Amino acid sequence: MGITPQYISAKENPSVKFYRKLSESKKTRTQEKCFVLEGYRLVSDALKNGAEITMLFITENAYERFGEELCSLSGEVTRVLCITDELGKYMAETENTQGVFAVCRMPVQKSWNDFLKKEGAYTVLHQLQDPGNAGMILRTADALGIDGVIFCKSCDIYSPKVVRATMGSLFRVPVLVCSDENDVFYQLEEHGIESDAAVVRDETDIAGERKYAENGCAVWIGNEGNGLPETVSSRCSRRITIPMYGNIESLNAAMAAGILMWEMAKGRKGK
Repeated sequence: MGITPQYISAKENPSVKFYRKLSESKKTRTQEKCFVLEGYRLVSDALKNGAEITMLFITENAYERFGEELCSLSGEVTRVLCITDELGKYMAETENTQGVFAVCRMPVQKSWNDFLKKEGAYTVLHQLQDPGNAGMILRTADALGIDGVIFCKSCDIYSPKVVRATMGSLFRVPVLVCSDENDVFYQLEEHGIESDAAVVRDETDIAGERKYAENGCAVWIGNEGNGLPETVSSRCSRRITIPMYGNIESLNAAMAAGILMWEMAKGRKGK
């Protein structure tokens, strides 16, 4: 395999303690510019997409199943640590762990000029807090070829729950984090990208009737409970809604984002 794993079994091992700190603390992730991965699929996707893995942990049982492949993907830089199955359960956040864990460096965030392109399709998540929704939106963006997702005052994209929910799409979809919606609006306007506010009601354009082929566009998705604040939706070029004919008032944020991303993708394909 080219790599001789280091065997560890103690919870007090510095590498294990470091992994746990990254898993539990956003402050530590921000300071160290690293985050954690759990699961064979997630770790292998990271490696296949060129993510920088600094430590790879594999339980004894998992090593027999996945060790050769993961070691061949990780190259000579990654430290491979073989841990006991008991230690794997201690490190795991999932109920039925596969026994594969990793520490991954955060990619350097792109500049606005490198991130945005004039005729691109983007999704802006404003104050979105649910990790499952964030992960689902990134997966849908990956499937539909959306050019990027902007996290504005939203949940931590590198928290273990969000990372797991992306199912590897985090390593394929360009992501930019910005805490100031004024900066987001300014940059979108500077790059000729129109903004659509996803709203439940009001005087709006109807999803399916909005034409996306002419210009770049960014769809803004708001908080799960409150939607977009008026201060944000009023600055968008238009408000857009998904008509509903059943007995509920609004769609789940990830579902609404998926429908609107599909409309953007469809419009660009027909360009």
